[in-house]
Amino acid sequence: MMKLKEFNIPFSGLKLGKHNFVYEIDDAFFESFDYQEFNGASVKIDAILDKMSTMMELQIEAEGTINVDCDLTGEPFDQPIDSKLKLVVKFGEEYNDEDDEILIIPHGEHQFNIAQYIYEMLVLAVPQKRVHPGVEDGTLQSEILDKLEELQPKENTKPSEDTDPRWDDLKKLLTDK
Repeated sequence: MMKLKEFNIPFSGLKLGKHNFVYEIDDAFFESFDYQEFNGASVKIDAILDKMSTMMELQIEAEGTINVDCDLTGEPFDQPIDSKLKLVVKFGEEYNDEDDEILIIPHGEHQFNIAQYIYEMLVLAVPQKRVHPGVEDGTLQSEILDKLEELQPKENTKPSEDTDPRWDDLKKLLTDK
């Protein structure tokens, strides 16, 4: 797994306080992780590093869209992404990223890489069940949807429109009461 150098945060030269790092995530980012599930991505990452004397806090915010295929229709669509992640960075004897919220880096280190955190955050931000918004509001025109509807069992809950005209006048009597 190649470390994406542009996601290194070089904290050693920074003053105490907050520092902002901005990244634009696209397809190439996911390709570098060999992840093929997304068709495309356009996500802005804001990483705010708060450097304190003994530790650091990193707040990562992701906003944008990831293009995925609808599970029902196979139609690609842009899934909105809005996700946050908080990471505490501490110093210790050796590197340890087993905890999702705490990263331990060895004393004397001068930078750390956040690519893996961004990757996991974005993969988790996309819902497990991917449904095109047009499926939910009925605006998506798709051959697959038409076929699904065609194959659906017909429910005869509403009376058929073709009524016998001889009964119509009798029915009027019942409804005119």
